[in-house]
Amino acid sequence: MDEIDALLQDLLAKTGASRVTLRQDVPGDYAFPVTHETLAPGAPSLREERTVDLKAQPVLAMLKSERQVVQDDCRAAFEEPAFHQMLETYGGLAAQIVTPIFRDGRLVAIVSLHQLGNPRRWTVDEIAAASLATRRVGELV
Repeated sequence: MDEIDALLQDLLAKTGASRVTLRQDVPGDYAFPVTHETLAPGAPSLREERTVDLKAQPVLAMLKSERQVVQDDCRAAFEEPAFHQMLETYGGLAAQIVTPIFRDGRLVAIVSLHQLGNPRRWTVDEIAAASLATRRVGELV
C-alpha cells in the first residue's frame, strides 16, 4: 500500500463512509480518472467507470472556486438530470465531501468521500479530516 492509499484508507476509517477516491488530471485521458480508491465492504468501485462526463457535472464547476463541496443530501443538491444519473451510476451516491487540489492555479486532483444509500450529516470533524487528508495527498501528487 502506498502513502496515498494509506491516507485514503485512514479517511474512510475515520468517517465510516462508503468510498474514498482520488481523481487526477491525466493528460490525454478521461477527465479526472480515479487513480486511487478505497472501499467499504459492498461499495462498488469507480476505477473503470467512464460513462459520467465530469466536465458537465455541477460539482466540478463549484470546485473551480477552489473550495470544498459538502453535500449531506446529494439528491436535493441539484435538479439536473445528468447529476441524478451520476448519483445512480456511482452506486446510489447519497452524500459527499469533494475537496480540490490545485497547483499553480490549475485543478490537478480531487479527493471525494462518498456515502452510498442514505443521506448523512457530515460532522465538522469529518469535513476537517477530508481537508487534512486532501492537503497531505496534494503534497504527494
